[in-house]
Amino acid sequence: MTPERKAQLAATLGAPLLRALFATLRFEITDRAQVLAPVPEKPLLWVFWHNRLLIMTHVFAHFFPDRRGATLISESKDGAIIAALVERFGIRPIRGSSSRGGARSLIEMKRAIEDGYVMAITPDGPRGPRYHLNPGVVKLAQVTGGEVLPVHVEYSRCWRLKSWDGFMIPKPFATVAITFDTVHRVPPTADEMEFEAQRQQLEQKLHPQRGE
Repeated sequence: MTPERKAQLAATLGAPLLRALFATLRFEITDRAQVLAPVPEKPLLWVFWHNRLLIMTHVFAHFFPDRRGATLISESKDGAIIAALVERFGIRPIRGSSSRGGARSLIEMKRAIEDGYVMAITPDGPRGPRYHLNPGVVKLAQVTGGEVLPVHVEYSRCWRLKSWDGFMIPKPFATVAITFDTVHRVPPTADEMEFEAQRQQLEQKLHPQRGE
């Protein structure tokens, strides 16, 4: 069986299980950015940490059914399974990362944004370090004019995998607190120092609300 076929099979088996889990969860939404209102004029770049990726597939599909979403997924074997899973929730995967296929994936994300997709990015993926914001999202915001929407996710109860990011899976009947934070506008930068200041500012906005 080819790796692609294995990924599709895993997604076919896993998606119904995830939907059953998600159906038990209770959601508390804080919408500081008014993102639940009509679609904004400027494109939004949703940014959240890699270990919160699982629940965001459901959040987008459930709360934003009329919007098209895309997300950057690594080109690894695990990434193939994740890409197949997010497709089951109606989200378009774009394969690549800041370390592999970076320039190509940046071009593909830019095109998707121009086509009206909401772009979701895990800026510490695919290999970390955990909670370190890689510069790609800052570059993408600058070249597209897109505004960054920091998304915070907290679980009342969850499992943590022994992975580099401590990947989180909510336990059945947990409460999931979602905060769409105020939109962050990334201005043009004249040099590396200004660019790094923007990166650090956005990283700070994304830090977990509860200490980890």
